[in-house]
Amino acid sequence: MSNIAELVKGAAERFPDEVVTQAHVRHLDLPQDGGRFALITLDNGFDHTKPTTLGPQSLANLDAALDKVQAEAKAGEIVGVGVTGKPFIFAVGADLKGVEVLSDREDALAIGRAGHAVFRRLGDLGVPSFAYYNGAAMGGGVELGLHCSYRTVSQALPAFSLPEVFLGLVPGWGGCALLPNLIGPERAVRVVIENSLNQNKQLKGPQVHELGIADALFEGADFLEQSLHWTSAVLRDEIRVERPEFDRDEGWDQAVQRGREIADSKVHGAAPAAYRALDIVSAARNGDLRAAFAAEDEALADLIMGGELRSGIYAFNLVQKRAKRPAGAPDKSLARPVGKVGVVGAGLMAGQLALLFARRLEVPVVLTDIDQERIDKGVGYVHEEIDKLLLKGRVNQDKANRLKGLVTGSLDKATAFADADFVIEAVFEEMGVKQKVFAELEAAVPEHAILATNTSSLSVTEMASQLRHPERVVGFHFFNPVAVLPLLEVVRGEQTDDASLATAFGVAKKLKKTAVLVKDAPAFVVNRVLTRFLGEVLRTIDEGTPVEVADRALAPLGLPMSPIQLLELVGPAVAHHVSGTLHAAFPDRFAVSENLGRIVDAGKRNLYVYDSGKPELDPEVAELFRVGDTALTEEQVRQRALDAIAEEVGLMLDENVVAEAQDIDLCLITGAGWPFHLGGVTPYLDREGVSERVNGKRFLQPGVASVPA
Repeated sequence: MSNIAELVKGAAERFPDEVVTQAHVRHLDLPQDGGRFALITLDNGFDHTKPTTLGPQSLANLDAALDKVQAEAKAGEIVGVGVTGKPFIFAVGADLKGVEVLSDREDALAIGRAGHAVFRRLGDLGVPSFAYYNGAAMGGGVELGLHCSYRTVSQALPAFSLPEVFLGLVPGWGGCALLPNLIGPERAVRVVIENSLNQNKQLKGPQVHELGIADALFEGADFLEQSLHWTSAVLRDEIRVERPEFDRDEGWDQAVQRGREIADSKVHGAAPAAYRALDIVSAARNGDLRAAFAAEDEALADLIMGGELRSGIYAFNLVQKRAKRPAGAPDKSLARPVGKVGVVGAGLMAGQLALLFARRLEVPVVLTDIDQERIDKGVGYVHEEIDKLLLKGRVNQDKANRLKGLVTGSLDKATAFADADFVIEAVFEEMGVKQKVFAELEAAVPEHAILATNTSSLSVTEMASQLRHPERVVGFHFFNPVAVLPLLEVVRGEQTDDASLATAFGVAKKLKKTAVLVKDAPAFVVNRVLTRFLGEVLRTIDEGTPVEVADRALAPLGLPMSPIQLLELVGPAVAHHVSGTLHAAFPDRFAVSENLGRIVDAGKRNLYVYDSGKPELDPEVAELFRVGDTALTEEQVRQRALDAIAEEVGLMLDENVVAEAQDIDLCLITGAGWPFHLGGVTPYLDREGVSERVNGKRFLQPGVASVPA
């Protein structure tokens, strides 16, 4: 048995549930008398909805196919070898379910070595090899192609990426070593680090060609046929592919340094994957692939055994799987159709909602407000945003005209909403105002219509309490900016019936939002966690900790922004209002900062000024502060904040605010942008021992978002 076969066999035994990919070999004669050619097609036997992955048995199948074609090449029976995928899919990399079950570093090391050993054969066949990226290619799928002599890509390819750093890994089957030597370090850093940390940004076919990853670009309809014609021309020396030269000294250093700056700005040193990847890119400049592949193997083994990757895979599964099947949602057959939507209010949030409903549901949307000027401004905003989509090529002129025609405004709620099926209010966050709006709506809308509130912290049950039909009121809490953040907290009031709730979930799905069912509890999930966390940091400032010390304290978590930046984004007035709501509900845990109250009273929007290019406390804000004389260290502030989060999450689970800890993590990832390497937050709290210190137990079972025992 070969060394490769031993590596793969051992890994396959530990992963019996692999969806196995076959490597089918067929032979054909290339056009223009190009010679006999072997084409390997990767196919797991399912349609495109179950993309092809590369687990250990799949690698073994590819290895066996390469045995066959290498023997044919040696015998002079073929002139080249190509690799392509099933319709719409090339291959999307290693099977993460296999990574999850690994509990031993030697097994992790074997996975890296096996991938390298099999893929490298594509560069050592004795005849040229060709990768035909016919469809989605990610991770190991991309890397398989990098080992080939040449690559073509389909114009229709929708998604191409090296997402490993995003998840907590490195491109470990050749990506860190081969890509910079193919397209240069600067472009490689863009693909490996920048795109990956930018929410796993995907490249399309033309961009893959433009970057130099693929040597030729062909239309999707006859992609393989055109690729084979091109292959024949290359093999007959009719086409020569020139590879660029790169600066392997200062220019290489600059590219790697830029990568480190990107990583610092995104994860603040909190997750090791990006830095490990950059170390390998840096070392790959001398073209010593053997050493670079060995470095990839070691990095893979270390990271697979680390908590950040396990949290990353857990987070990935939440977003890809749990988000599609919301826990506790009623049977979707109970949902009623929605053919017209009403939006009460015409401010910025209402405008964002109107745009989203029109684009996704493609039904009439009517805005109302207290005067015509506000309505005109709201409708105007939506029309301007549609024009921007047109300029960016996201919609054509006909679609833009139709969308604009769907969005109108009216002063008369009774007329506007008489035939509406779903009406959402986005008015001032005050209970009396919202109850008045709902009373007016109930008199105007048909009996079957859903009444939704975009409240961020108020009780949905209380809001509906004065209505004749409180059962049709549901919380529908979006996050700002609506077009960017996927989360939608769907709140069930005490009277909300299954049909109304099912309709809300049906609408959420059409809006392409991640809907999470939330109990009607103060501030629901995201705002409750963020307010507790922010409140604890503000409390340390009030006690005497310098603002800059408290603000830096959470940097090791790699959150998307610091506490003070978060406060500025939310707005001091909104933060103060929500903290007041929560203080009324839970006075022992949620304080109302008098200093924050002074900032709001003074009309200050920001705490920082940037006169020197870096954030510094605004002297006018500093003048407003009244603080104590207890100054904590960054570490002490961090512990206080983490303890507070752990306590609050534990209480929310005890109160059944959501079904499981997984739902809180899903909310924080999709509604607050908390990073995958934290797994939202509960895996990190478990990993750091905070959960047990505060609550006496972990949030998740060992092996969930952590290395199995």
